[in-house]
Amino acid sequence: MLSGLNTHLGRITMYRLVFIMLLVLAAFAVALSFAGLLAFSPGELGASLAAAVVSSWVGTRLMALVFRTRPHTESSLITGLLLFFVMFPSSEPAGLAAIGAAGLIASASKYLVAIRGRHVFNPAAFGAVVVTLTGLGAAAWWPANPAMLPLVLLFTALLLHRNQKLSMGVLFIAVAAGILTVRLAAGGMPVLDALALVFQSYPLLFLVGFMLTEPLTLPPRRWQQLLVAAVVAIVLALQISIPPVFLGPEFALVIGNALAFSMGQRRGIKLRFTGARNLTPTSTELLFTPEHPVRFQPGQYMELTLPHERADIRGVRRVFSISSAPGDKIVSFGLRLSEPLSSFKTALVALKPGTSVSATSVGGDFVLPPGGSVPLFLFAGGIGVTPFVSQLRAGAAEGGRDVVMAYVVSSPAELAYVEELSTVRVLLFCPSMPSITLPAQWQYMGTEFPTADQLREAVPDIAARRIQVSGSPSMLARARQVIRSAGGKSVHTDAFLGY
Repeated sequence: MLSGLNTHLGRITMYRLVFIMLLVLAAFAVALSFAGLLAFSPGELGASLAAAVVSSWVGTRLMALVFRTRPHTESSLITGLLLFFVMFPSSEPAGLAAIGAAGLIASASKYLVAIRGRHVFNPAAFGAVVVTLTGLGAAAWWPANPAMLPLVLLFTALLLHRNQKLSMGVLFIAVAAGILTVRLAAGGMPVLDALALVFQSYPLLFLVGFMLTEPLTLPPRRWQQLLVAAVVAIVLALQISIPPVFLGPEFALVIGNALAFSMGQRRGIKLRFTGARNLTPTSTELLFTPEHPVRFQPGQYMELTLPHERADIRGVRRVFSISSAPGDKIVSFGLRLSEPLSSFKTALVALKPGTSVSATSVGGDFVLPPGGSVPLFLFAGGIGVTPFVSQLRAGAAEGGRDVVMAYVVSSPAELAYVEELSTVRVLLFCPSMPSITLPAQWQYMGTEFPTADQLREAVPDIAARRIQVSGSPSMLARARQVIRSAGGKSVHTDAFLGY
């Protein structure tokens, strides 16, 4: 069931998923308003929605014209929808002007409040902060109410699962809810009543699901993300007031954004397409020259942005594992090209040499433990071998490090990176014996997929090895079960969906 959910969620980009969920929430809110279950009228919600979305869309278009870039329409619509839920709804001219100002400021912040081409703050939160500080308007975070709680809870859970941020979400909610509950209980409120009030009246779920975990404003490593989540939770829950300003959720979020920016890639990433080389009939490796050196660790991924005509549901941003090593002059990505191709991959493989492509972020915790003393068992399914190639190119197998890899491919023609893996002991699982001469350290295992008995016999010390698995969601689930049956313990998986 979980594998099926991962497969379905992986077919749509995070940005498109967030956009759809926000639209559904907006429609649900209007329906609740007609039913008399919200404090705002349908007219107030409709006018506020129009002001937020139109101002954000217009602001993005204007900034794109000024900076001579292509506007990201989907991003501008998401920003507008977020502001709709953050700002105080109104049908009065002054209230709508404040919402419109927040939309324009949010759009401009992506271009003007940026350091070396990379924006720092969540645009919607930044717009709300500026409008609050100038006295033009105020944030309300009105989705925090009992009527909207069930749908907000469901969507937040799905988003945290989809972007592999459950641990971050749980930590944020636990810290914020814990502090708020203790404060309310200290004031005389029964603990259970205080806890219920926290989830019904504070925007913890909406904030963490739709804004705190936005990829562009997160640091790259999980421990860094957990630290940011804790800081935002503490600032929000303490409800600090520095007259005349009350540090509401929007202030807590921009403080966390600033902390996150200090930890990650602090420069916008520009890549110039150099060329490509075929790996297999259904996969290729794309080569890029970075404008400036890119910081990453072997095994991490990069999100590429490629605006193109008639973008399909997968959108204009995709995540790919890096196959090159840090310090290389070329940044490369291995990707699968099985039919039917998404509009993004179609545009990507049609790039002409010299074309510039932007990358929005580098991240992931699919890295090897430091030092060379920990023996490794790497399990790769198809093009899921890519992050391991980066690690091996960076010297993971040098210095006598004990590495064993199980490599599962659907046919002999789908063998990729044979030369790069030639120095590693590889257990090859393939429906038939490849016609090529396999490297000396390779062993053809004679089956399409490993069994627990095969792994126990081939890797008798599997329980003592660090285990890392990379591949499609369905392959990950199957591999995890077999490895544990063979005696393997903790299994580390590549942490992004959309494979």
